[in-house]
Amino acid sequence: MAVESNVVSYARTAENTRTAAQSGDRIEWVKVSLIYLPLATPVSDAKVLTGRQKPLTEIAFVFAEIRTRDGYDGIGFGYSKRAGGQGMYAHAKEIAPNLLGEDPNDISRIFTKLLWAGASVGRSGMTTQAIAPFDIALWDMKAKRAGLPLAKLLGAHRDSVQCYNTSGGFLHTPLEQVLKNVQISRESGIGGIKLKVGHPDLSVDIQRVGEVRALLGADFPLMVDANQQWDRQQATRACRALEAFDLTWIEEPLDAYDFAGHAQLADRFDTAIATGEMLTSAAEHAQLIQAGGGDFIQPDAPRVGGITPFLQIMSMGALQGCKLAPHFAMEIHLHLAAAYPIEPWLEHFEWLGPLFNEQMQLKEGRMHVSDRPGLGISLSEQALGWRADYQEFDNQP
Repeated sequence: MAVESNVVSYARTAENTRTAAQSGDRIEWVKVSLIYLPLATPVSDAKVLTGRQKPLTEIAFVFAEIRTRDGYDGIGFGYSKRAGGQGMYAHAKEIAPNLLGEDPNDISRIFTKLLWAGASVGRSGMTTQAIAPFDIALWDMKAKRAGLPLAKLLGAHRDSVQCYNTSGGFLHTPLEQVLKNVQISRESGIGGIKLKVGHPDLSVDIQRVGEVRALLGADFPLMVDANQQWDRQQATRACRALEAFDLTWIEEPLDAYDFAGHAQLADRFDTAIATGEMLTSAAEHAQLIQAGGGDFIQPDAPRVGGITPFLQIMSMGALQGCKLAPHFAMEIHLHLAAAYPIEPWLEHFEWLGPLFNEQMQLKEGRMHVSDRPGLGISLSEQALGWRADYQEFDNQP
């Protein structure tokens, strides 16, 4: 009789219990914005000097803002340098309605849904980059819901990340000004300096790197970035010449998809090889990592489709013992780098500062994770002033 009573009690309890699907929150509003960030000075790297691209004068950002029935919100962004911003924005608007009615906690499932919504035009490149603002916004929301910085939600290995600066060492900048920029960066608390190389005359690169190394001293971290401008023979000569400067890494000496060539350089030289920023999916990074093509991998969350695929890349990289140095977008990558098991580097670009109301804390060579929940960012009035277009989506008939 007692057993029978327990069965009836259990049946009644189960009958009154709601499932996760029944009780979950739902996305009810999505806003997609196209914002152009102007740069004070046109920027040139090796791709400009070799005629492949024009100087960079602005950056197109696609922002996603998401709100749920229960009142939670999240913000995320993707970006494009030079061409592509309008295309990303158009595709983001096409797939945005797919979020409505979804449980915002089911981020991996939503990522897959958005990926297949545009799969006929590929599962990398612009299609994944258009997904990134939504995916990042959902992770921002999940961390806010937990009341935690994103790094803490993911499980941080550290509360700050060593940070290097790139923006003061572009090839269009005269050497005298580069040296001034290096000194200013160092005095501001930067922990490393990266210079652009890939000049058609290798001796120019060697002179610039040599003078910066002399200014910094032997022990200060120094990196260089060739932006894919050498073939294998040129890269071999350049890497051999650059070995003398005790660099932290040589970045993108070859075409981004020459995984085997990068692996050969990594095996041949003591200086670490870094690459990966131009890859646009977790699958492409898997190829790079399996080939042993980089001592440092440099995934970019907005380029690979957001935080969901970035976490997959982190897992693959950590298993293979790769070091991590995410490309650009430090506002996002600080949290991800903080959660990587091997000590990483963070790339410092002050360019994005005017887009946000909040500032990041740099101290003694490291960028510190704030106590703000989520990514800890919100759009500034200046950013809204640069907005070229936007569209909202909701469940209203």
